[in-house]
Amino acid sequence: MSDLIVIGFDTPEEADRVLLKLHSLKKEYLIDLEDAVVVVRDAEGKVHLKQSINLPTVGAASGLLSGSLWGGLVGLLFLNPLAGFAIGGAIGAGAGALSGSLADYGIDDDFIKSLGSTIPNNSSALFILVRKVQPEKVLAELSGLRGRVLKTSLSPEQEQKLQAALSDVQTPSPQAGTF
Repeated sequence: MSDLIVIGFDTPEEADRVLLKLHSLKKEYLIDLEDAVVVVRDAEGKVHLKQSINLPTVGAASGLLSGSLWGGLVGLLFLNPLAGFAIGGAIGAGAGALSGSLADYGIDDDFIKSLGSTIPNNSSALFILVRKVQPEKVLAELSGLRGRVLKTSLSPEQEQKLQAALSDVQTPSPQAGTF
């Protein structure tokens, strides 16, 4: 089961920096992110979402592949597989991009927008859905980032450890456990 963690930051750029740090930790196999979204609320109060997975691009790529395959096979029936390959690929890419733009993956976009509208102007928030984590090592890397936990599905003890690491406050008892 994945855990949802939402961390708010005072500057619009800080959530992007933390996400880059989490991606580097992911390469070291210290954290497994299912989904991540950066929300930035500009000076006028408009909420901008930056999805980590671009679904229209993923849909277009898979549609291009399957459309090209099926187009080539149908083209063989009409003795023109190259035309079928090209036409099938174009139709598949378009259909895949359309289906990708209509799909929602990971964290619900309506939830992100509603919580994102509550953060102050000129600030940001990071929404992450975590599958697995090495808590001690990740918390050490997140130490002193000056963020605040806005919402989480973690237990109260885990949430307190995370907030302490973000605030750079030492926890009284460093127990091992989950993040």
